[in-house]
Amino acid sequence: MKKYIPFGLRLIVALILIQTLRFKFTAHPDSVYIFTKVGLEPYGRIAIGILELIAGVFLLIPKTIWIGATLTLTVIGGAILMHLTKLGIETNNDGGILFVTAVITFFLSTIILYLHRQSIPFFKLRLI
Repeated sequence: MKKYIPFGLRLIVALILIQTLRFKFTAHPDSVYIFTKVGLEPYGRIAIGILELIAGVFLLIPKTIWIGATLTLTVIGGAILMHLTKLGIETNNDGGILFVTAVITFFLSTIILYLHRQSIPFFKLRLI
């Protein structure tokens, strides 16, 4: 059971990250609106989509879980910050679902990083 819960968390976060890519890469009007409002359209939308794809893949590879979780925290932390400063909790009458999803993803990524903290290379250094 101890193996399945961490994998399930990683799978959930990876699926959340990867399922949003179709909106970013196809220039869905909602995605274009969001990135235009924060001043990152179109290059920021594509770049963030690529970072989310990399993070999602890294979360599924055992040796790179900590990189995927850290990258997810960075990208989703930026999304949360944009929601709190420029976009608002509710975007395009979505009922706040994008913001709530970002917060959940951030929280789960924090747990994943904590669970895999021993695999972070510089955490293995010991001070004499």
